[in-house]
Amino acid sequence: MADATPCGEFTREVELLIKSHYAVILVETVEEERVEGLLAHVADRLGLNFFRWQPTRGLHRPGAENFVYGTRQLAGALAHIDATRSPGVFHLQGTGDLLGDTAVRAGLTTVARALSASESALVLTGLHLDLPAAAAAHAASLPLPPPDREEFRQLLLAVYRDVARRMPVRTELSRADLDRLLDSLKGLTRMEAEKVLTKALVEDGVLTADDIQKVFEAKKAIVQREGLLQYTPAEEAMTDVADLAALKDWLAKRKAMMGNPQKAEAYGLSFPKGILLLGVPGTGKSLCSKAVATEWQLPLLRMDPAGLYNKYVGETESNFRRATAVAEKVAPVVLWIDEIEKAFTQGREDGGVSTRVLGHFLSWMQERQGDVFVVATANDVTKLPPEFLRKGRFDEIFFVDLPDAATRAAIFRIHLARRHAPPEAFDLAALAEATPGFSGAEIEQVVISAMHSAFAEGGEVTMRHLVEEASRTHPLSETRAEYVQWLRNWARGRVVRAN
Repeated sequence: MADATPCGEFTREVELLIKSHYAVILVETVEEERVEGLLAHVADRLGLNFFRWQPTRGLHRPGAENFVYGTRQLAGALAHIDATRSPGVFHLQGTGDLLGDTAVRAGLTTVARALSASESALVLTGLHLDLPAAAAAHAASLPLPPPDREEFRQLLLAVYRDVARRMPVRTELSRADLDRLLDSLKGLTRMEAEKVLTKALVEDGVLTADDIQKVFEAKKAIVQREGLLQYTPAEEAMTDVADLAALKDWLAKRKAMMGNPQKAEAYGLSFPKGILLLGVPGTGKSLCSKAVATEWQLPLLRMDPAGLYNKYVGETESNFRRATAVAEKVAPVVLWIDEIEKAFTQGREDGGVSTRVLGHFLSWMQERQGDVFVVATANDVTKLPPEFLRKGRFDEIFFVDLPDAATRAAIFRIHLARRHAPPEAFDLAALAEATPGFSGAEIEQVVISAMHSAFAEGGEVTMRHLVEEASRTHPLSETRAEYVQWLRNWARGRVVRAN
């Protein structure tokens, strides 16, 4: 029968390692209390004693007031375990900074050899767990999975009961709101989730759908603290994006699962990986990235690959690993990578750093655990590593072409309305005819320049201002006509048209 406790896979793995005579189990985590609860469950199932060691108290049974004499120092605790050979699970907390001590390293090696003949184990938790080679031969590392949905549900009930003992509280969450709240907690540690939920209840005594935003604020603080990704306000909607009908249709079909991820999972669907948007600069690729986050009601993170590069050996790769780990931690989220080709095109010039980063990124795209939807944009297809274009890296690759006449008219309408100029006062069809080959960004600049001219004259912007500015503009389709045509030819038959 499947283990019904939270983190059942973790506890089963610990049991298997102990039964396989692994004397030392390393769990790198800051959630040591959470690990303790799981280890106590394992010890009970295996009929073993359970001991905890803490630097402030020494070796003791959880709940007991007294600790074993002479074990406050880690070396003394290891000597006691070796001398008594009492079968059990020994949880040694906060050991990372202590493992450089000579006596501790010698004690670990001795105990590891002794326990390897029994079904007992030392479980070391903390950060930077570095064992001596002799002890490492008897050790295994085990990642602590993040809390799952059921664990968050149990935590919410526990927090509610705890706060209710101190003050009147109530909940106004519908079933759908509750599901959204639990889903929003994904990526947080148990301690982080407990603090957010407790604060939300204590603040006004009621749990509502508005408290979901407080979870996102907590995740925003995590992103800002790490400083590797930018938390970007997603204010644009799909209505701000003209045309791109095929892309919008693709995204709309996947939006359905955002509202009910459990039903989608039961149906056999997993969270989408992401899309790659190729095309002419200024055609709305970045705008679309922001609109996805708005439409799906997900936070938007921006990765600036150039900002993650570091002159020190190994730092760039470390920065990319940390950045992707942060994205997973605050998931579900949209991760926007603008002009992605610039991140992986240095090659031999940077000593192979970009090649190694590319390898990490592709592996992460294939194996990531969190619900991270990547929206990557690229202007220069010739600089894209061929690995990016392989099927399976992204869910789909779209080509965004220059807008046609009807779309140009719609873009004029959007930008005029955004700047309080009534679109109905202009001949939008004539403006579209006056701007063949213009991108959306170039049309926006026409509107802005025309308004500056009108403002300088002391009047309202008119058709004359717009047409004059358009006639003075040389769009990219003229200045780089050969490249634009080559790009269109390249995209034909290779990728899906977004327009």
